[in-house]
Amino acid sequence: MRREPIVLFDNGEHQCMMFDDLVSGEGVQSNQFLITDNEQYLLLDPGGDLTYTPLSLELSKHIPVQDLTYIFASHQDPDIIASLDKWLLHTRAQVICSKLWARFLPHLTANYLALSRGINTFDRIIALPDRGQSFALGKCTLKAVPAHFLHSVGNFQLYDPTSKILFSGDMGASLVDDAHPVSDFVNHVPNMLGFHRRYMASNKVCRLWAAMVREMDVAMIVPQHGRPFVGAEMINAFLYWIENLECGMDLMGPEDYRLPK
Repeated sequence: MRREPIVLFDNGEHQCMMFDDLVSGEGVQSNQFLITDNEQYLLLDPGGDLTYTPLSLELSKHIPVQDLTYIFASHQDPDIIASLDKWLLHTRAQVICSKLWARFLPHLTANYLALSRGINTFDRIIALPDRGQSFALGKCTLKAVPAHFLHSVGNFQLYDPTSKILFSGDMGASLVDDAHPVSDFVNHVPNMLGFHRRYMASNKVCRLWAAMVREMDVAMIVPQHGRPFVGAEMINAFLYWIENLECGMDLMGPEDYRLPK
């Protein structure tokens, strides 16, 4: 039996919910998020076929799914937005993503959407400029925050000033089976280390990102996989760790670019 979604924030008019147990089988654990404000709704990184049916069923307990306002795709990976065709077909949502991926996302939609349903995928996409932008949801303002090369070349995170939550995509992700907040940072590092060393592009972009976050009013960093960082102690521990991590191109050498035997 599935758990109820985790309520990250709720002040009566503005709510942030996390669905953390919808992936089963061989898929990597992932979190999907719903932000609601005054009868407008944003779904963040809804995933692919593994999550579409269970997620839509869970959403229907909380909102009229067909009235979904936005789908926010932090980047182009299958576990982020591979179910795009189904969401376009069954909701009226617009899709917010990087301008780098706006022309690629139609590859995820079947021709029948245009031929039989009159749905033009590109007309439903809001393409973000590289420096991001703010947009309204209900009576609140959300911010698409640049996070390029962490790990995708066109990557955005979503910052919600009302809840002070930074939805950080793959930054901070951990390979675990639950989404309970991190309580012991040192023992949590092994759950993150291999992933971040491989998927983050370089220490330079990690440092730039950490410096940006330090200037923001963030109460919680919630990644797309694994456990969130809640409160100043855990957030600062993560920022210090990531800005000192060698990763990606930092680790590459001639031995990594040789013709296989």
